[in-house]
Amino acid sequence: MTRIFVMTNHKGGVAKSTSATNVAYGLVKVLQQVNAPNTRVLLIDTDSQGHGSLVTTGVSDHGRDHSLYTVLMADRKDASAVLSECTVTSEWDEDLHVLPAASLLEGAERELMGVPGAPYRLSQPLQQIAHHYAAIVIDTRPSFSLMTEMALLAATDALIPIEPRYLETVGLQSVINKIHDIREGWRHQALQVSGIIVTKMDKRVRGHTELLENLLAHPVLGKLVLGIIPVNEAVAYAHHAHRSVFEYDPRCSASQAYAELVGELAKLMVEKVGA
Repeated sequence: MTRIFVMTNHKGGVAKSTSATNVAYGLVKVLQQVNAPNTRVLLIDTDSQGHGSLVTTGVSDHGRDHSLYTVLMADRKDASAVLSECTVTSEWDEDLHVLPAASLLEGAERELMGVPGAPYRLSQPLQQIAHHYAAIVIDTRPSFSLMTEMALLAATDALIPIEPRYLETVGLQSVINKIHDIREGWRHQALQVSGIIVTKMDKRVRGHTELLENLLAHPVLGKLVLGIIPVNEAVAYAHHAHRSVFEYDPRCSASQAYAELVGELAKLMVEKVGA
């Protein structure tokens, strides 16, 4: 079974796209290094802003006919074939494939409102092609909209990026509760909250350190912390260059932290296969 990771949080600016793109690329590299039989990873961009699409393909809006929007609007019997046709190869690596975003995704939710089976318009075609990939990573918009609901219903693992700020950590439980509501309400038992990713961590800021300590000490949430990504200017420079942080500066602290996170996710993939 292919592990499908979704990056989600109802707040913007928490490095969802940064984490999704670098995790997807990092998994490709790990799979290549161990000579895995399948080294392909699919990145799906469900955010109409298209930041993940832009940095990995050089284009943020792939339009009506060559994007996730095309898949969502296709006849359901044709959707899996359309998904394969709309998938493009990333500029980062030939084994990293991207189902890109389009600005039309902003209106897709209104178009699909009330359409029977709308929440499954991503999960159903994805089930048909998932076996072609060792892993799938889904980037979401900063809200629990229909589009995010689609992503969660397609996923096996929810990963929650947060910044080490008071309101972020206070809102963390509400994010987890929302994921559980979708899991139980739609009877999608395969979906698990598999990790919290603390991003933009600055140890020089006392508040960051205190909030991280409190989070790690929490009897439930502390066990979910899967990665701690330090604030690092190399991430912004990598975005500008349309490159992964691993390629831009493999020795920087962000690259090392994302490498550790990728290693943890690779362990989850192995555990799933061995289960």
